[in-house]
Amino acid sequence: MAQRHLDPTEPAATAPPPPPTSAGTGTDTSATARGDAGAGPRADADTDALVGYLRAQATEFLRALRRHRESGTGAGTAPATGPATGAGTGPGTRKGAGAGAGTGTHAGAATRTGTGTHAGANGAYGGPDRAAPPADDVDAARALRRAARRISATLHTFQPLLDADWAEEMRPELAWLSGTLAMEHAYASRLERLLQALHRLSGSTAFPAPRPVGRSTVTTTVPPGVSAVPSAPAAAHPASANRGNLTVGAAKAGALLDRQLTLARTRAHSTALQALGSSRFHAVADKVALLASEVPLSSTGRGAAAAPRADAAPVDLRPLATAAQERLTDAVAALPLVTAGSPYNAEALVHGLSPDPAPHPQDAPWHQVRLLLRLHRYAQEALAGAAAGDVDVDDGTDVRLLAAGEALNRHRDAAEAAAAAAQAARTPRIAPATAYALGVLHADQRHEVEAARYAFQHSWRKEPIRLP
Repeated sequence: MAQRHLDPTEPAATAPPPPPTSAGTGTDTSATARGDAGAGPRADADTDALVGYLRAQATEFLRALRRHRESGTGAGTAPATGPATGAGTGPGTRKGAGAGAGTGTHAGAATRTGTGTHAGANGAYGGPDRAAPPADDVDAARALRRAARRISATLHTFQPLLDADWAEEMRPELAWLSGTLAMEHAYASRLERLLQALHRLSGSTAFPAPRPVGRSTVTTTVPPGVSAVPSAPAAAHPASANRGNLTVGAAKAGALLDRQLTLARTRAHSTALQALGSSRFHAVADKVALLASEVPLSSTGRGAAAAPRADAAPVDLRPLATAAQERLTDAVAALPLVTAGSPYNAEALVHGLSPDPAPHPQDAPWHQVRLLLRLHRYAQEALAGAAAGDVDVDDGTDVRLLAAGEALNRHRDAAEAAAAAAQAARTPRIAPATAYALGVLHADQRHEVEAARYAFQHSWRKEPIRLP
């Protein structure tokens, strides 16, 4: 059966959603979704502000889904000679080298499979003769993840005001979608990070250029026997014997990492394409489309929204947002900030030679703080009534929170890169020079973990400052 999704390009979806009104009062509450981002939490941070924020994020999700579908005719995609039919009118196909796997739905039209897709003949655009996906496609996928994260976090923080069964059903689905779409970008960023670190550590060694991902890039093929021009200046001093050993092993280490992470990225790309064409994604898009027009509230939330202002006080969102902030504060208090505040403390290198392939247990509390910080930031956005259509919803966010979040993102990226280097070093039958280079790379990324912890504690202890 064909499923219908709200299309932002249709007349009914192009205009912003109708402003919610309080029953019996006719009060226009659309201003709660456009609150002054620089003024902090609004005085009227009630259920209406929550409804406006969720509807704005749902509309942004659908708008990003529309952009993702339209970017399907980018590099590597067969041109569509037959229009895909609209939602609810029957199956739509794209003619050409490959057919679009549309089912007549908005979400189905966003899925491209077959030999004519931007995924290339084998589902990957990673080959040297394949172009990267268009920038619009990458931006649309990022916007989808961004909106899905904010909706999921809002459902978690303000769940007492929302329909419990609906919220519990939506949150894992949104987390699945966001995580699936993020994997390909994560592998590409990890490979780029590791290759840059190898280049920095070894000097002028030429590495296999990372395959293009995200935005289109131009690659140059170096003929055999011709030295590649390094992207960074060569070392001013001649390499010592020990440094030469690292340089020899670094090239093989880079090639090994390129093979492993490119394979993982290709699989993640295929998984994302399958997810976008699955009935599970269709169901998620259907629910988000309904969320853009109506937010399921609990009896408490409905009572506050429907009762006249003179007869019943509206439910304040700030206690729930404060609870999220307290959870973050408690988690930060459990971190070893005193140790992290000492430069070059080498705490992140503990258990660096452990044969256990499991992630470092000391990283888990920091990752948890990163998630709690994100929940706190999104709760502040809801209180401020930040609309998803604004240029930047972070305009009203505390500068300290932004800096702390960036530090924790670097912490996660460095920890995952170190784990990838350690995993590559466990590859059987690799040369000693390659294993040595991967060991140095692992230690370098663990030092980056340590530096990110230092940056976090430095940002967290600053006085809160809001952007103007």
